[in-house]
Amino acid sequence: MIAFLTGKVAGKGASWSLLDVGGVGFRLAMSTTSLAALPAEGDEVTVHTYLYVREDELSLYGFESPTERELFERLIGVSGVGPKVALAVLSSLSPDTLKGAIAREDFALLSSVPGVGKKTAQRMIIDLKDKLDLPDLGSGAGGMGADSGAAVEARDALLSMGFSSAEAALALRDAPAGTTAGGAVKHALKRLGGSR
Repeated sequence: MIAFLTGKVAGKGASWSLLDVGGVGFRLAMSTTSLAALPAEGDEVTVHTYLYVREDELSLYGFESPTERELFERLIGVSGVGPKVALAVLSSLSPDTLKGAIAREDFALLSSVPGVGKKTAQRMIIDLKDKLDLPDLGSGAGGMGADSGAAVEARDALLSMGFSSAEAALALRDAPAGTTAGGAVKHALKRLGGSR
């Protein structure tokens, strides 16, 4: 397996990057989070990689960190989750947000990711709950409850404003318990700095 590549960024697309390693160009499929973390074209970078091998496919995936690569490997081990869906999950949710959603059994957040339906979200939670180092959601969890109607409504409102699923989830995380959707959106916009 190719564990990492060190080379110069030779180009970027919406879901891939091109890495020049000693004159050989490697095209890496990447999450939007990892793509955003890449330096400018011509700069050197080390990218953690995963070589996906199937009978009819040989693809190389790139990651900003070993943590993201490990989550990708765990995700593609879930029945019904292929590399494209796994990248969509990692593009929509940060590693901490994903782990938190699995720990809370937040079907709504997981199924908000493109390509992930309720059944796939359930399988992800069942398969990954015991395999990941999940946050302790004991007494300090607080918040309005990610499965509540107000939380879903607030998240949808933020998505319609152009925020990503990951930004919305992070901004809503500490919303006061029992708050309305409107109150949660105000809370989230304050956390996001009202940048849009």
